[in-house]
Amino acid sequence: MAEYSFKSSGIVSSDPRLIRDVAQNPVGIKTPINLGTGRSGIFQMNFNPVDQISDNLKNLILTNWGERLGNYYYGSNIRSLTTELTAQQDFDSEAMRRIDAAVKNFMPFVELDSFNSSFDSDVVAGSTIGADGLSVVSLTVKYNIPQLRISGKSIEVTLYCIG
Repeated sequence: MAEYSFKSSGIVSSDPRLIRDVAQNPVGIKTPINLGTGRSGIFQMNFNPVDQISDNLKNLILTNWGERLGNYYYGSNIRSLTTELTAQQDFDSEAMRRIDAAVKNFMPFVELDSFNSSFDSDVVAGSTIGADGLSVVSLTVKYNIPQLRISGKSIEVTLYCIG
């Protein structure tokens, strides 16, 4: 009877020669723009798609119509509401409507979950913005990304209102 040796029939899956680090490719530019370090290149980059979507959503909410070259109607156009601020309920409903329309148009893969706003008429001491009649509106938008199985993410946007 012949004897067989399996020592040369392959390599074990835990062999260090099989373990290799694969560098992720950047997904997009991180805003606000900063000079890059390491693998980022000239600008800081997002390497995680969820971080890039969050960054893009924040930029979509903060962009007004006419600010994006080549696409006049890009953005939620909520900054124009800051000069028309009369009541929080009116502001909330109109801001929510505008953000929802912009997300459905430009980022349909994002599912908005909830919207909350808070008003503060006391501007932080030592701030460069300290004039009377100025208030701060903080918007918190909770959202989900069903295709990536991400839920419960939120972003906060701060707007300064003349009122």
